[in-house]
Amino acid sequence: MDKELDKSTVSHKKETYKMLYVKYMVSLRCKDVVRSELKKLNIPYRTSLHGAIRIPDSKSHAQYELRANLRKHGMVLLDERESELIDKIIEVVIDTIHYSEELPKLNFSEMIREVVGTETTPILKIFSEVKGISIINFIVEQKLERGKELLLKDDLTVDNVSDKLNYKSKDLFIAQFKKYTGLTPSYFIKMRGGHKNLLLNSSSPRTSSSLY
Repeated sequence: MDKELDKSTVSHKKETYKMLYVKYMVSLRCKDVVRSELKKLNIPYRTSLHGAIRIPDSKSHAQYELRANLRKHGMVLLDERESELIDKIIEVVIDTIHYSEELPKLNFSEMIREVVGTETTPILKIFSEVKGISIINFIVEQKLERGKELLLKDDLTVDNVSDKLNYKSKDLFIAQFKKYTGLTPSYFIKMRGGHKNLLLNSSSPRTSSSLY
């Protein structure tokens, strides 16, 4: 898998790429179909971490045929504008949750509205059709992923993590965490020792392979 990209077009080896999302590509079977259609049309591609397809501009003419072929399988290749809006929504959620010291008090709905403007309702419907999950559940999933990281890496209590993620209460955080992961936050706290030992061992010099 390629690194997730920040914009809908990027330059790599003097070739410009478009990054496009596909509606209803929500299962492994659907992804296999998309890969097969790309191969049939001899379109070189890569995928982003969040499922967008990178297609070279030199193959833009083949996008129309790809769009037609995918429609036969019940899928829709989004245009550049819609794909860019989807990517912006993903970017603002990921950046806010995973790369902020603490989550801002600003409501996510307001943040997304700032990104997409007045088209919030239709683009969020498309988001759900692309990701196979509502924006609310996507945000919850990302918060819990961040929660797992904090519980595993830092010497924080469940209360601390709950506060950092702006949960109204520790009990709500625990309930949601268990619902989505099938595990409790305390389970991750118990794993800290093994995790830290691995980090320490991997960062220390290896004596077994020494040449001296």
